[in-house]
Amino acid sequence: MTSETMEKTSSASATGGGGVVGSGGKNPLVVASSALILGLWVAAQVVDVPYVVNLMILVTSILYVACHCSLILREEQALARGELPPGETLKEGEDAPMVAAAAGETMRKEDAMTFPLLGSASLFSLYCAFKFFDRDTVNLIISAYFCLVGCAALTVSFSPVLSSMLPFLPSTRYEKEIKINHPLPAFLGGESPWDLSVDCTAADALSFLCSVAFSVVYFRTKHWALNNVLGIAFCLQGIERFSLGTYKIGAILLVGLFFYDIFWVFGTDVMVTVAKNLDGPIKILFPRSLVPNPITNKIECSLLGLGDIVIPGFFLALLLRFDAHRHDVCPFPTNVHASFPKPYFHSCLLAYVAGLGTTLYVMIAFEAAQPALLYLVPACLGSSLICALVRGELKELFEYSEEEEEEEEEEEEEGEGEGKKEEKKEGEGPKKPKAKKED
Repeated sequence: MTSETMEKTSSASATGGGGVVGSGGKNPLVVASSALILGLWVAAQVVDVPYVVNLMILVTSILYVACHCSLILREEQALARGELPPGETLKEGEDAPMVAAAAGETMRKEDAMTFPLLGSASLFSLYCAFKFFDRDTVNLIISAYFCLVGCAALTVSFSPVLSSMLPFLPSTRYEKEIKINHPLPAFLGGESPWDLSVDCTAADALSFLCSVAFSVVYFRTKHWALNNVLGIAFCLQGIERFSLGTYKIGAILLVGLFFYDIFWVFGTDVMVTVAKNLDGPIKILFPRSLVPNPITNKIECSLLGLGDIVIPGFFLALLLRFDAHRHDVCPFPTNVHASFPKPYFHSCLLAYVAGLGTTLYVMIAFEAAQPALLYLVPACLGSSLICALVRGELKELFEYSEEEEEEEEEEEEEGEGEGKKEEKKEGEGPKKPKAKKED
């Protein structure tokens, strides 16, 4: 994981990201966080690491690394807007380079408003599946699905590591367009044809084979350490590649999930039942002891759902990119180690850690499951708003948007509509006065 972070910045020049970092400069916190993720994963299998300490450090490290890797979205968004790296110009008749739509996803306001409802439907469906069907069969289907998705996440995560560790691998890209038509309706099979095109390097292919082998071992053993590798990969790739778009959309999403979490944990037994019965990498497990329980012969673990890491992680990553925007950090080329003031990110991260600590304290004190977002949402929203008020930048925070391309298109459409109306009026000419009737 440390190698992955370094690989992503190996091509960045010393002046990338604002020109603050010197040649070969690394952000020590990013490097240390990457090392802690790997170190804690290994140490927890050998020695009894207190699960509270393990949880707090591991989650904080994941967020720190993932949010800084998300700075790559600034470069992709700039390219999508038609911007060019410094020193590059377009030849006559040449179009500006555009990034693929799948490079990064941006949430819309409508998505944020419906997300808690869709999440509730999915959660209750899983609850009903465990209530009315065989638990092992349900877990078999879900595990197979997550193994397939996990292969993709692990491939993307391992490929940069293999490229740096095995420099002798050929860097030539293999491209093959494969499109398959299907007769299924769109709501079942998606749009036709299916695009199964291949675009990879030798490192990608080798990483895919390793990921397949890893997923098979996990599917057969369900070992908690392998579960955590998949969970960490999901967190890193999700936060790195997803944008909330604006602060307002982020606030809508967090507030909606705030009530979602409270209702399903305190109001029903649905959340707890699904969390305990679902045997898949939707959570990170923290062993309480490496000695198996004599009755069940299994290691007892505490857990934290990925949603309690990823959802606040989206918000933290947005604030980090806002910090970069406020201090005019150049998006070309992306440098995750770039040094610039990060008041919003650091204040929100500290508030997140405090909220997570409060969650654990209340859970241990009352010996009952707690909705983590009950404490994390006020911490994240409150800290960012207080920071903006103190700095006098509340307006800038609310106006910051990573959806500029869509906004510009809407403005152009409105302008074209108004232009057509004006042309129509000019074409009609002045209206002639009606002749009065003679008596």
